[in-house]
Amino acid sequence: MADLLWDDVRWFFDLEVMGSLPDVRVPNSSEADWQSVLDLVEERGWAFRYCEGSAVLPLPPAGVVLSRPADAELPVLEVRPVPDMLAIFRFYAAEEIDFDLDLREIQGQERLDVLCGLLAAIGRRLGKPVLMDSEGGDGSRPALGFDIEADRVVMLIEPPVGWGEIGHPRG
Repeated sequence: MADLLWDDVRWFFDLEVMGSLPDVRVPNSSEADWQSVLDLVEERGWAFRYCEGSAVLPLPPAGVVLSRPADAELPVLEVRPVPDMLAIFRFYAAEEIDFDLDLREIQGQERLDVLCGLLAAIGRRLGKPVLMDSEGGDGSRPALGFDIEADRVVMLIEPPVGWGEIGHPRG
């Protein structure tokens, strides 16, 4: 059974509600957690590309990426759990795993299931919540995320008032 049903959560995937690139994060992380995510990407066989500036390079260990000088180019890891769905990991700090998704690539139940699978795989590997917030959100009110105790992705907020009523563009 699906973690979330598209008809129940499609409001969240509306670009006007969340912006096109919501923020996903794993708070209270460490270098070891980053390495676990890198290992997971390789183990799952997800397509990926690691870049430092415009240079495409082999994927280094997390410790190497996270110990780069502060003035170095920001490393980026582009991961495709399926074709046409991109997660962009940014190595801002060891203490928080941070990545973006493009909501235009997550429309419909099939793609929602892929997203839930990605969040759950990361959450299970790390034993930590994986939280998704609106684009540019401060992380204080995530909309959905992998819940460790429930062992699945759950909605963490209610839809906006009036969502789905007659006359709403997506209702």
